Amino acid sequence: MTLHTAGPIAATVYRGGSVENTHRAHVAVVDSNGRLLYSFGDPSRVTLARSAAKPAQALAVLETGALERFGFDEADLALMCASHSSEPRHIERARQMLAKVQASETDLRCGGHPPLSDAVYVDWIKRDFKPGAVCSNCSGKHAGMLAGARSIGAALSGYEQPEHPLQIRVKHTVADVCDLPDDGVQWATDGCNLPTPAFPLDRLARLFAKLAAAQDEVSSSVAAPTARTAALARIYRAMTAYPELVGGEGRFCTMLMNAFDGALVGKLGADGSYGIGVRASSQTAAHTAKAGVQGALGIAVKIEDGNVGVLYAVVAEVLALLDIGTAEQRAKLDSFHAPRMLNTMGVATSRRVFSVALAASR
Repeated sequence: MTLHTAGPIAATVYRGGSVENTHRAHVAVVDSNGRLLYSFGDPSRVTLARSAAKPAQALAVLETGALERFGFDEADLALMCASHSSEPRHIERARQMLAKVQASETDLRCGGHPPLSDAVYVDWIKRDFKPGAVCSNCSGKHAGMLAGARSIGAALSGYEQPEHPLQIRVKHTVADVCDLPDDGVQWATDGCNLPTPAFPLDRLARLFAKLAAAQDEVSSSVAAPTARTAALARIYRAMTAYPELVGGEGRFCTMLMNAFDGALVGKLGADGSYGIGVRASSQTAAHTAKAGVQGALGIAVKIEDGNVGVLYAVVAEVLALLDIGTAEQRAKLDSFHAPRMLNTMGVATSRRVFSVALAASR
């Protein structure tokens, strides 16, 4: 487990013939069993997953039985995994989730903030709208946490604290689904005020490989899946069925999952982390065959300087390097992969060059 190793340069921005910026990154690609297939930089770099860990946190809530108890549907589950744009549909759904739990906005411990969507922000300014906690991009996760706390008979008050019974359960679930001991995960406080995990980057890839592999198993198996597999598959289906709730209009997560039409699931983590789970296909088989298995892939990316625009570009570049999906599907991400870099007069001023070289593991 590496605490920190400076990553190699993954992308360079040129303005004219001069280097303006360089961006260092780490990438891990694993098979459905978590075995490392490819890497760039340090795949064991301890990485704060931030919101890319939301599917694992949602898993802990799902396994309390809260969704059945409070009548949450798949769209609610998608919002639990979201870093949403605070669009009206997101805010309204968060309010509906609170009503199902018989909780209120005052119970949320996330707080309001400017939206991730520029269009929503302009609308708020025009209306002099002051966002509350239900407008937080993490309000779905927090509403889910309140449901989880009620489901296990714990107090709503303090649900965000590391010592709360629900958070103790979340910590164990996150470690377990990443195949780590409880003390193999470090914890800090996220921007939304909940605990957020840090673990080796390849374990983030492993989490997303498990999501995709679970959906493959549930879709193809005649035998009943384990409860954990069924829960992971349910999370996969919720996120890919409602990508507009996971992100929002024009957001990368939403456009990625729409472009690949259920063949992969992806989730952003703040400050430059991303996880993708790719269901088994001829493309994944080309990479997993050498490991003696066929099945899903997990991909995790961390940008050292936290630049989210560069993160999206590198994620799209990695998908291209791995030949995931079709050229037509990947082209739907061109505005993120190779955005035109223009000045205020529409003149092209800069260009981005990638230097990501995935090294095959021995």
